[in-house]
Amino acid sequence: MRRSIVIGIVLLAVAFLFIGGPSLFLSSSTGDVAPESEDRPEPQIHSFEDVDSGIWPYLSPRQDHVKRSPINVIVRGESEEIVELLTEEAEGDWEELDENETAADSDTYPFFDDDEQYATGTEWGETTGATRYAWVDPGEESEPYWTTETLQVDDGDYYGERMHIRLYEAPDSDDDWVAMQTHTEHFDWFTLRHRVDGSERAQLKVESEFMELPSVDSQEDVQRINLENSGPSDADGWATVVDLLGMALTPVAIGLASQQTMRERTPDSIDKYLTESDWRRIEAAAGRIEAGHIVLSLSILAMFLGVRVTGIALERSVDMLTMHMIAALLYPVIAVGIPVVTYLIARGLTRRLDAAITGSGALILAIWLDYGLMNVDSLAVDVVGQRILVVVALGLIAGGAAKRATRESWLNDLLVVGVVMWVLLLGGTLFGYF
Repeated sequence: MRRSIVIGIVLLAVAFLFIGGPSLFLSSSTGDVAPESEDRPEPQIHSFEDVDSGIWPYLSPRQDHVKRSPINVIVRGESEEIVELLTEEAEGDWEELDENETAADSDTYPFFDDDEQYATGTEWGETTGATRYAWVDPGEESEPYWTTETLQVDDGDYYGERMHIRLYEAPDSDDDWVAMQTHTEHFDWFTLRHRVDGSERAQLKVESEFMELPSVDSQEDVQRINLENSGPSDADGWATVVDLLGMALTPVAIGLASQQTMRERTPDSIDKYLTESDWRRIEAAAGRIEAGHIVLSLSILAMFLGVRVTGIALERSVDMLTMHMIAALLYPVIAVGIPVVTYLIARGLTRRLDAAITGSGALILAIWLDYGLMNVDSLAVDVVGQRILVVVALGLIAGGAAKRATRESWLNDLLVVGVVMWVLLLGGTLFGYF
């Protein structure tokens, strides 16, 4: 029992060091990517030159002034012309959201509820679950009101990484403006949800695509203005304003603070943190590496990353499969396949601690490679916590399958705790308890 406790503590330390540490302390944004503000001040409407109407520079998940998603692109022009430029003339592959797709939502929703199936925060085939409300003011003594998006478009893969835009047109069509909220998001196979991971990169993409259009003068027609809506994620409060009406807007000095990358904030070498005794322990551990350790590591990597690649491939090439069909086919590989394969391979390993660290380490590497492929720059705290515990659970399963753990019985404390943690974490997430 004492040995099992030591293994559990070691796994927790490793998971926190390699998952929690970089995510919590080195990421530029580690809180909820779209946090709610507790303040409820009087909403400040941003208005435009030569028109009376305006918009509050945030979107809200409900009809209340919750500062959730910052408006970061404003285009002056007719809404139909703007959509046509984006979807037909711009370099990106912007398309209107398919009825079987849903937009990312940072709230937690149950996977099953009242016999309805959920996978990304709303019923399959509907997009109402990800609705964001905009507070618009028509002006001319009319009362402000809440409105939903005019259109949603995206560019990318549903089961990979994509950029998503919500568009809101002026309450009076003669006012000729469209406000947008742009962000990047990725599909999280552990939770079967899309996760918003930033807004700046999507804003820069939309901005650059408008600047590259022949009809747009990048010097005169594209500006940045400060909407003072910084805070959520990497939003800095500066919105892109594109003028398709041929009107020169007041020049605004644009200052984009350079962001340190994780590489820049990571020490070049860990030599100064390791003693001679530490190096001897590392060399001894390296000497115990067996073929089974390598097979276990490669199997976990192949299964985890294989689900990502296969999901994208099926989405692109097999039209007969809906999005929830693909999830139903591939999610069992994550939920059942990884722990079962880990257990079967780890049965051939001798030492419990070595098997546990190999299982956890391989999953940590798979997670970071996946985030690298999806260009994820920041993580929500709840996601970081769930990943730490999932890594620990898989390590306990591997350690509980090793030969020294099964000398008396194949059913031991490491295996039981690991399986229970794995089931509770994944099951609880799907049913909305975490």
